Amino acid sequence: MKSQNLVMMGMLIGGSLFTSCAQKSPYNNSDFEIKATQVTHETDLGVTVWELAVNGNAGATVPTAVGQLDGAPVLGYVFPTSLQPTDVGFNATEGIVALALTSHPDFDDTPLWDENSDTIFDNDGVVWHPHWVILTEDKRVAGGLSVKQFKKADETVVLPPTNPGMPMYMDSPGYPVLTKNEIIKVIVPDYRINNKTDFKYDGVTAFMKVNTSIDDMPMLGVYEVFSIASGDLSLPYTIK
Repeated sequence: MKSQNLVMMGMLIGGSLFTSCAQKSPYNNSDFEIKATQVTHETDLGVTVWELAVNGNAGATVPTAVGQLDGAPVLGYVFPTSLQPTDVGFNATEGIVALALTSHPDFDDTPLWDENSDTIFDNDGVVWHPHWVILTEDKRVAGGLSVKQFKKADETVVLPPTNPGMPMYMDSPGYPVLTKNEIIKVIVPDYRINNKTDFKYDGVTAFMKVNTSIDDMPMLGVYEVFSIASGDLSLPYTIK
């Protein structure tokens, strides 16, 4: 089922819909043009290092604040993977497990972490930080994907204890994210991904928006896909 989802999403993003949503935001620049991606297993340290290299300066472009949560812009460097939801602390559910490195100045969804080290924990959403998310196809938004939602009363939903408290399959795991020149990277301990080091992955850069006012639209949808490492979201890459 997951491979079918990947094919469907790849067709959706790589096909006409991806073309039609080009240049819809002011953020489509070389800072999000992917030229390489890799995930390396550092056996001696028990971690994987996830990296995206771009043609510009990774992380240099951040969203312009709009002053509210509804309509808040989100930029992301995203690693779709073949990991299972249960590998990262969710219950078993349909969708694609992705590690998203995001920036969004209008809100802070990492209540346990003080990314800018100012002793204030709710003011650093603009600092690049990681989320585990479950992505599903969503034709309501131009980018064709959204973060999977659920009803708050759904007792079958399991989220990691570090989740930000939103009714979406999202976690705020607190892994360190670093940017330098053309590279953005994140370090993930093996035990935080069920010690899986044989998964496949891809690289995507995207523009997203938050919605809190329109019931029939996703809470966090992908509105523009800037770049796909593989070109077709086929997850061809393996761990080094």
